[in-house]
Amino acid sequence: MDALPLLTGDAQSFLDKIWASHVHVHHTDPDHLVSLLSLDDVDHLLTSTALRAPALRIAKDGNVVPSSAFTRAATLAGQPLTGLVDARKVLDLFDEGATVVLQGLHRYWPPLTRLVRELELTLGHPCQANAYLTPPDSQGFAVHSDTHDVFVFQTHGTKQWEVYDASGARPVLLEPGISMYLPHGTPHAARAQETASLHVTVGINQVTWRQVLQRLTSDLLQDAAYDGAVPAGYLSDPAQFAGQLAQQLEQLTQQIAESDPTRVVEEQISRFLGNRTPTLRGGLRDRLDLDRVADDTLLERRPTAACLVMADPERTRVLLGDRELRMPLRIEAPMRLIAAQPALQPRDLAPWLDPESRLVLTRRLVREGLLRIVG
Repeated sequence: MDALPLLTGDAQSFLDKIWASHVHVHHTDPDHLVSLLSLDDVDHLLTSTALRAPALRIAKDGNVVPSSAFTRAATLAGQPLTGLVDARKVLDLFDEGATVVLQGLHRYWPPLTRLVRELELTLGHPCQANAYLTPPDSQGFAVHSDTHDVFVFQTHGTKQWEVYDASGARPVLLEPGISMYLPHGTPHAARAQETASLHVTVGINQVTWRQVLQRLTSDLLQDAAYDGAVPAGYLSDPAQFAGQLAQQLEQLTQQIAESDPTRVVEEQISRFLGNRTPTLRGGLRDRLDLDRVADDTLLERRPTAACLVMADPERTRVLLGDRELRMPLRIEAPMRLIAAQPALQPRDLAPWLDPESRLVLTRRLVREGLLRIVG
């Protein structure tokens, strides 16, 4: 199976400059990081959009503020809406020293959607993005640690971090242009300095060997052979119970040993990609212009869309995040070209497909959200 080179720009910078080099703090172009989420962007989200809890959380003096303190109810087309963020209440709490947390930004803020999705499709681990807006000289959370790895980058103001290891606390001052990597389980706390502070965290929720092996074992235990009851009377005859358990363990061990690692990996890939829906910005215009796609039309891959080509003896399987396409075997070679190129024209598929066939294929991929029409 082959995966397209999905990482570009923002995500590549994170991996190459922070993670791969095994450094905890990195300096880069501040404008690059600020462009991902600026203070004005947060102002817009808080005051000019219809955010709803739990997309927004507020903490003060180490405690989480109940959402009822900053949300309100409304109606839409006569139907009730609850949990709507009340911008005035949020700003008042901010004035009083509370930290405003924007949660799950990768779901609705395009620059972070792209960054997180590229990281996910490169790492194979689920990722998320949150932002923390803290008033001057304030601290939202006490010392704590996270169960996932975290990349942190500052986009406004400064924040003094205390990062703890076996030797004690290490001070780290973050300002725009500085990013930091915290492995999971690292205790830390942070306080804004003279100005308001805004930083973004990108969390990496690692898929572990335990999870993969638990899923494999759980699947094997669906075998009806394990539905039988343990022996009656085992309380007074534990030796009989132990003997039969040994037989069950031997059978399960044999099944595990005979499991096909390639199949297990493919199932993990399908499961992971199945939860990664591509963002379809511009999809309406693409649908309206679909009939205009010609042999010389420039098409490009959506950066948030997965594309994994997998072939078996009977068909070509193409995993596109939330869906799987099943195509004839002759489509494998052109699909591998499409998966490997950031942009192409239908006529680039001429070595494998006639003019009509390549238009049918590329138009379908535009409709499915993998490709988009340039211009």
